[in-house]
Amino acid sequence: MRSAAIERNTNETRISGRLRIEGRGRYDIGTGVRFLDHMLELFAKHGGFDLTLHARGDLDVDQHHTVEDAGIVLGHLFAKALGDRRGINRAGYFVMPMDETLAVVALDLSGRAALVYSDRVRVRYVGDLQAELLEDFFGGFANHAGTNLHVKVLEGRSNHHKVEAIFKCFGRALRYACSKDKSLRGQLPSTKGLL
Repeated sequence: MRSAAIERNTNETRISGRLRIEGRGRYDIGTGVRFLDHMLELFAKHGGFDLTLHARGDLDVDQHHTVEDAGIVLGHLFAKALGDRRGINRAGYFVMPMDETLAVVALDLSGRAALVYSDRVRVRYVGDLQAELLEDFFGGFANHAGTNLHVKVLEGRSNHHKVEAIFKCFGRALRYACSKDKSLRGQLPSTKGLL
């Protein structure tokens, strides 16, 4: 079982996380931002990951540190749990319809960080979450997981559905990328010999 546990404490946030890649979609999430909690619950359930993530941040100042640092911790958890990444599929994508919304997430666990993000959300808040911080969350993840990550909403009216479709896609795309392929057992998924 590939798993990891991390504690990250700064002057702005204190975050602890635990991840099991071969999980059953169980979660225990508490960040102080309820809509972010809900999205991480969807991510864990649709990815089949067991995820615990608890954050205490300076929400009296702003949500930015808490949301971005949650993404950083999630990225660290996957980087640690994946280890040398031998035998994994490495890349994954998923297209998710969520009622009138259609979103796509594609990613490559290449060891190189890049984020291309377009959510088409045009409101300041979705639930209690500052919508502009979603890009910071995914940037924190991509930078600390060593992942190329493309996130795009293609269609949609409801801002809630747009964000929900993204997190469901994210979980399912990452689930495939992390999965091991028996025919690739022991092989590093790169012609470079290094990820």
